[in-house]
Amino acid sequence: MLTKRVIPCFDVADGRVVKGIRFLNLRDAGDPVEMARVYDKEGADELVFLDIKASPDKRDTAIDMVKKIADQVFIPFTVGGGIRGPEDVRQMLESGADKVAINTAAVENPEVVEESAHRFGSQCIVVAIDAKRTKDGRYQVHTYGGVGGGRNVELDAIEWAIRCVELGAGELLITGMDADGTEDGYELPLIKAISEAVTVPVIASGGAGGPEHMYDAIEKGKADAVLAASIFHFGTHRIQDVKEYLARRGVPIRL
Repeated sequence: MLTKRVIPCFDVADGRVVKGIRFLNLRDAGDPVEMARVYDKEGADELVFLDIKASPDKRDTAIDMVKKIADQVFIPFTVGGGIRGPEDVRQMLESGADKVAINTAAVENPEVVEESAHRFGSQCIVVAIDAKRTKDGRYQVHTYGGVGGGRNVELDAIEWAIRCVELGAGELLITGMDADGTEDGYELPLIKAISEAVTVPVIASGGAGGPEHMYDAIEKGKADAVLAASIFHFGTHRIQDVKEYLARRGVPIRL
């Protein structure tokens, strides 16, 4: 049985790790390079680095910072934000990323996913999907990093997830925007619906308040990995404690 993964996430703006609630009211959480070093030592299974203002500001991901983080860690490292095409993917991989997350560009030009997967392999292409609940109970995709609420598009999140896998995505990073930063638990119906609809690994993101929420995302949401930011950045929980909790409840985990 494949082990489940615990992944700290860096939302980076202006060179600092930040965290808000539902993508609003961002507050400083620290230096990304130093934090990456700590998480690597603490036993994180992977790291995710998202330059959340790169797409809204229409600029490239901070390459120098990516290189510095890559030099500090010896675990898989995913980079996203401001990825516009296969050349950006190539640049990130050459700068030390193991995987590249694509969100806005994938929605605006799905061929970016297809061409990137063809050139570099599906195993290093992650499509990130930020989704909000609609009044009728569906989930609608939002782009531009969700900053300030992002931009909603007429795209059903579950249908889009299926399409991304057809295009060649090797993994999906699913963020429930209504839950993000609340620490009230993941958007389980969204995570479960997508996990059941696709054949690639799904990372649950948005809303983790403790190990019990991560357990629920894996057991009820059928996620392959759980991502968190606030609870790790501000010291509420340590990665090893989370992993030991999951192991005690029978989740296959790398201790």
